[in-house]
Order: sequence, then C-alpha cells, then structure tokens
Amino acid sequence: MIVQIRYFAAAADAAGCEEEGLVVADESTLGALMTLLGERYGPEMQKVVTSGSFLIDRVVRRDPDFPLSARIDVLPPFAGG
Repeated sequence: MIVQIRYFAAAADAAGCEEEGLVVADESTLGALMTLLGERYGPEMQKVVTSGSFLIDRVVRRDPDFPLSARIDVLPPFAGG
C-alpha cells in the first residue's frame, strides 16, 4: 500500500521534504515505518522517530505494533510552556 507521510519541523528537516508517499507492505506497523524512516534518512530522523510521535487517523500513536493507515503525520518532540 502507499502511505502518505507528512513531516513537521525537525522531521521535515531530516527528510528534506514536508510530504511524500511511501510504498509499504499491506500489514506494516508503526515500528516498521520507524525503522524504514531511520534507515532512509539517518541519525537526525532516528532522533525524531524515537522521541517524537505519530498521528495515525488523527490520534497520537507510539505503539510500534499499531497498524499503519493511508496517512501518517510525523511530529518531533515539542517543548511546552
């Protein structure tokens, strides 16, 4: 399946783009996507995927066993105040 990935802030910097479509296996999980992104974009993206969060179907997800959907947002950690 093709997953539409949107990157924000440090994730976009690491990926070199704000959005892209990636082909993944139909039964892919968030953990598989995290591994793929880290391998594809290197240490800066690895920092994002290990400390950031993901929106899948508009809900924050961090469980590596969670199945992917057609659209994923990759969010770096944010400082609050």
